[in-house]
Amino acid sequence: MKDPIEAAALGIIKAIGEDPAREGLRKTPRRVARALREITAGYGADIDKVFNGAFFKTNYREMVIVKDIAFYSLCEHHMLPFFGKAHVAYIPNGRIVGLSKLPRLVEAFARRLQVQERLTGEIARTLFQKLKPRGVGVVMEAEHLCVSMRGVKNETSFATTSAMVGVFQTDSRVRQEFLDLIKR
Repeated sequence: MKDPIEAAALGIIKAIGEDPAREGLRKTPRRVARALREITAGYGADIDKVFNGAFFKTNYREMVIVKDIAFYSLCEHHMLPFFGKAHVAYIPNGRIVGLSKLPRLVEAFARRLQVQERLTGEIARTLFQKLKPRGVGVVMEAEHLCVSMRGVKNETSFATTSAMVGVFQTDSRVRQEFLDLIKR
């Protein structure tokens, strides 16, 4: 087996006491390798290509929000999934970005081994650096299978993280408007 992820998956199957020659498991190492490469495709993401030059001049100066962006990631501590919704907002400063670029940005950072706190900050800082808006706000809500399936086994908790940059950090009215709008 030349693929190191396939070899590792085969080793795990054997280590937990399963028979890798069993019909349902014969191709599992290959499927695991393919799935892990897809789930962690964010390592190969070129952030400039994510934005693809979709910045447009505008006089619009009010808040832009894309909310309920579904995302899936892997906890870097247990390599178990966490998933939920991201809410991303910014206030333009002479430019806007194509709306589809915000879910693409979320996906580029989510498809890596992550902690939710870092993921939230990476999205906010990157959007702020690339678009140069007056401010950026990101709130992420997620269920972590490492919490619900193992350890404490709490099946009902969600983790919420936020990152506020620019006027979202310095102006409590802007921050509160964002938080109110994503509740609706």
